[in-house]
Amino acid sequence: MSITMKNEWFSLCAGLLLIGLGAMACDKAPSESIDVTLKDYGAEPTVLNIEAYTLSNSNFRTTLWTGKYLQATLMTIPVGGDVGLEQHPDTDQFLRIEEGTAKVLMGDTEDSLTFTKTAGKDFAIFVPAGKWHNIINTGDVPLKLYSIYSPTEHPHGTVHRTQKDDVH
Repeated sequence: MSITMKNEWFSLCAGLLLIGLGAMACDKAPSESIDVTLKDYGAEPTVLNIEAYTLSNSNFRTTLWTGKYLQATLMTIPVGGDVGLEQHPDTDQFLRIEEGTAKVLMGDTEDSLTFTKTAGKDFAIFVPAGKWHNIINTGDVPLKLYSIYSPTEHPHGTVHRTQKDDVH
């Protein structure tokens, strides 16, 4: 390989690296100036920084977006607290932890939670419809997570300041 070709190859690689680093910087830059307004934005087209919204939420549950077939909620579980043992017969659920550590329990009956995993920041949890499940905050900080339900689970605009507000 000639010196000219090596220089062109190096320039191409360096350029791609800088573009990649620039893209990463651009991805992070908006979070510094985000004005978070916690409300249910559904069912309007919406783009937001889910991490910033999740970390800003101090309520047990805040609906963030409620559409016809999909819903996003934000949750904060206090140290030692839990989501509460529940089952959604016709709803699949996706949860992502933004801060904290949790014990995830799932099973076919409420008395047999045979699936047990530890999860932390950046972990995703998938709960199939019909599975009993609970998520327990095992860390020393509030557990901050968001949940996506399909179909929707809570009425548009639902806010539960504490777990006691969440009566089924």
